[in-house]
Amino acid sequence: MRLILEDIKKSFGNKQVLKGAGFTFDKGRLYALLGRNGAGKTTLFNCISGNLEFEGGSITLEGPEGILEDQVGFVYTEPLLPEFLTGDEFLKFFISANNKRIENPRSINEYFNLIKFEKDDRHRLIKGYSHGMKNKIQLLTVLITRPPVILLDEPLTSFDVVVAQEIKRLLKTIKSEHIIIFSTHVLELAVDLCDHIVMLHNGGLKEIRPGLLNRPEFEKKITLMLSEREE
Repeated sequence: MRLILEDIKKSFGNKQVLKGAGFTFDKGRLYALLGRNGAGKTTLFNCISGNLEFEGGSITLEGPEGILEDQVGFVYTEPLLPEFLTGDEFLKFFISANNKRIENPRSINEYFNLIKFEKDDRHRLIKGYSHGMKNKIQLLTVLITRPPVILLDEPLTSFDVVVAQEIKRLLKTIKSEHIIIFSTHVLELAVDLCDHIVMLHNGGLKEIRPGLLNRPEFEKKITLMLSEREE
């Protein structure tokens, strides 16, 4: 399975954010999408997920999964959840609505335990949850349905150290069956978690050569590359 992006162009008014971005992502690998704030990482994810139309280029999922529609799981930076439900009610509704997509279903409590969600919080309204708690629930929906393509838009920034380490372990465990792309502006996180680093800069995508990762000058070189003025 491969996710193929070819010559993706996207503008907002007079500002062109994506300027012919292209890259091929392969199954079984965990990619970091590295870029400065405002570089267009969320825009690219919205194009891949189908939430946003783009002006040029193509996005194709090559493999037995077929068309890209309904094959993408997107964990947003700002969680989108029904705040009038409790965490327990929402998960029960989500599992019921997606039962045909869930392989080897677990109990509600097993799912909550997977993300270290406190028992007392499971029956509280989502409206009263912290940002990190909402992000846990949102991430859990992807871990439950396990779509072929998983897009993570800087989700670990709101987790404490213990939960973040557990989520990293889970992602590494499931990556063999998925294409996982993790957007971040934190270089250390990209190096620690991912197999490959793809840089989004000046509207284009470029992979950082693996041989560069272990060199002493790596961080300095990447910082300089991200600091280059747009031509």
